[in-house]
Amino acid sequence: MHAVILAGGKGVRLRPYTTTLPKPLMPIGDHHAILEIVLNQLADCGFRSVTLAINHLGPLIRAFVGDGARWGLRVDYVEEDRPLSTVGPLFNIRDRLPEHFLVMNGDVLTDLDYGDLLHQHELSRCGLTVAIAERTHRVEFGVLDVESSRIVGFREKPSLRYQVSMGVYGMSRSTLAPYQPGRSFGFDQLVLDLLARGERPDTYPFTGFWLDIGRPEDYDQVNRSFAELKPVLFRQRQEEPV
Repeated sequence: MHAVILAGGKGVRLRPYTTTLPKPLMPIGDHHAILEIVLNQLADCGFRSVTLAINHLGPLIRAFVGDGARWGLRVDYVEEDRPLSTVGPLFNIRDRLPEHFLVMNGDVLTDLDYGDLLHQHELSRCGLTVAIAERTHRVEFGVLDVESSRIVGFREKPSLRYQVSMGVYGMSRSTLAPYQPGRSFGFDQLVLDLLARGERPDTYPFTGFWLDIGRPEDYDQVNRSFAELKPVLFRQRQEEPV
């Protein structure tokens, strides 16, 4: 199994932390980089090769990961000469990818079984499978339903539930076929493009631990609770029989 990790972003929301260190190398619990945890998990889930898409402070990521041998992985790299967003880097390496592969952001911490996600993607016969989690947002105001200037309903500080993308996807090489290399293209554009063509991506619902290290408060939170999270994030998985 093969995974592509998108590790080229500048981590703007985590500044000033990411001024001198790329976000995937930010230390968690004072001992482990985010990317180290992810690579360890991928190896435990049965992945054998990884492509790292790098840009911002890319040489530091190369120096840290190397060829991936210490995780039992074969790691290669694709370096962007300009930002290509979240899907654009894949267009340049389309011919190097297997028919089905995993794609994930390099700042995700979760105990999702990456191998099972990719397996379910292959079974779905869809070009894209999105790992999703449910989130609840409490509105801090009274919400009015208004029609023709008249109030027809009222909800006091309702809680809204919605499904969000976890930044982890199963993808098929054929999904990349319509796009030219070098094009900057985001995940949002890809989904809208697929829907416009009548193709409906599949989903992989997940209820376990998931945190996108996007903001300083997220980073501080995971560091405060890392002692409790470590057994979850480093849980060994049994390999399935070949």
